[in-house]
Amino acid sequence: RCHFEGKRTVLDIKSTDMQIVETETTSLLREDSHLRKKEERRCTRCLRAAALVGAIIIIATVTIFRGNGSRIQLPSKTTTQAFPSDFIWGAATSSYQIEGGATDGGRGPSIWDTFCQESKENCNGDLGDITDDHYHHWREDVQLMKSLGLKAYRFSISWSRVLPTGMVNFKIGDDGTDIEGVNYEGVEFYSKLINELLEANIIPFVTLYHWDLPQCLQDKYGGWEDRAIINDFAAYARICFHFFGDRVKHWITINEGWTVAIHGYEEASNAPGLLGLDVGGTGDPYLVGHHLLLAHAAAVKVFREEGYTNDGKSVIGISNSGDFRFPLHAESLDDQDAASRAIEFQLGWMTDPVFLGDYPKSMRRILGDRLPTFSSDEIKLIMDSADFLGLNHYSSALASTPSQPPTWGGYWADQFVTLSNDPSWKKTAMGWNIAPQGAKGILLWISKRYNNPNVYVTENGVACHETNFEQSIHDSERIDYLEGYIKGFGEAMAEGVNLKGYFAWSLFDNFEWQYGLSKRFGIVYVNYTSLERTPKDSALWYQTIIDSNGDKLFSTP
Repeated sequence: RCHFEGKRTVLDIKSTDMQIVETETTSLLREDSHLRKKEERRCTRCLRAAALVGAIIIIATVTIFRGNGSRIQLPSKTTTQAFPSDFIWGAATSSYQIEGGATDGGRGPSIWDTFCQESKENCNGDLGDITDDHYHHWREDVQLMKSLGLKAYRFSISWSRVLPTGMVNFKIGDDGTDIEGVNYEGVEFYSKLINELLEANIIPFVTLYHWDLPQCLQDKYGGWEDRAIINDFAAYARICFHFFGDRVKHWITINEGWTVAIHGYEEASNAPGLLGLDVGGTGDPYLVGHHLLLAHAAAVKVFREEGYTNDGKSVIGISNSGDFRFPLHAESLDDQDAASRAIEFQLGWMTDPVFLGDYPKSMRRILGDRLPTFSSDEIKLIMDSADFLGLNHYSSALASTPSQPPTWGGYWADQFVTLSNDPSWKKTAMGWNIAPQGAKGILLWISKRYNNPNVYVTENGVACHETNFEQSIHDSERIDYLEGYIKGFGEAMAEGVNLKGYFAWSLFDNFEWQYGLSKRFGIVYVNYTSLERTPKDSALWYQTIIDSNGDKLFSTP
């Protein structure tokens, strides 16, 4: 199925710190990567969080050291924020996690199909072949979104549903028909979905890549480890802009490049399942991150230079992982440095090049020539290559500088940070920290570092302890989480952050990657046998937040 003859489109892109309890994260950093348990691997991705109800209480004047020499102060005063009338309230999903229809309508296999089929250890023994079966239930799903009052819906396009081999040979003519490599059944599916959303007055936010790389590209040249991926991604983006750009005005190129690189090419917990070079494997996460950024920039080049912004309404950005790090000891300069460095090695890694033109200085200093460099042409390509930043934020941790150098290698050793917990923080079903103070902190960090860009919270949510249907439906834990975090984001807005919208993760319970169907993040319950959808209490609560444009969060009982 991967055989493809003919030329692929080639773009002109040149190479170029309080008492603390040690966390699972800290423990796993002292083990060899290949012995890590899956639960521990996942905790390193991001420590997640729940809520403060009523008045928002922020730890009195916590000072966070920033990499550019400035500091953030989180005030002890209580603030409220009226969300602007044009604030966008939505929910998010991704293609592989909800669509199902793995072999329907001409879709080609992705690396996640392969990864889950290779071993029952990889995805909790589950497959994404059916999951929520959104592919066959999209119309009723949109009507459900409408009934909940969503203003926007963020979803991703399955690259291999549109281009089964991942590649295309085309010269788009006036009608754009008969483009070699395009699966028109896949195009029709997304076109109908977009039309249905618009008919329901729901704004589509479309993500081009949410981890499901066509398996053919992995087989052909190693996927994200090869520069060929840059042009193939740009060609795929061009196809999506061409067929959907007349109706889709909000685009996201890459979702969580950090997760792709670290979990897929360093820890082997995500597809394609490679261990990193410094932990006994062959994966190169820093090279993967580099190619992800260049692919993002190449897609933006197509978007801007080929007329898709001519209407003055269409925008494009990137969604990056952003956990917050408080210094373990607030007055310790070393811990301030560690907190800053930890954020830079995650959020900064994938964001600094887009807004500042290069990787964080801390990464350059520590990694040396292990970190790829951008040519002068590539800097021009990637600099200012986003109209907005998408922030995926779930949790926070405490950061300190280790007393001794690490005795292991790899990404977690490179940043030279010990992560720990405040014992007062609760945890979610994933074992992730509940610390809504970080929601405000991370937005202030972004605003200061990147000159206050437009930001959308493109993911924020929680997996709760849901062992039966009744427990799932009455999810007060999730309501508390969402309330606390949205309040935190609102406080940041009160201090001038340009937050334009919020997307709850996730609209539906779905296939949670290496955890398969065992973890539920949805505000809508999905019975994976009958495929029946049932809004949880959190969905009904969120509907009231949307209806009041967030005012209900700050109203006096």
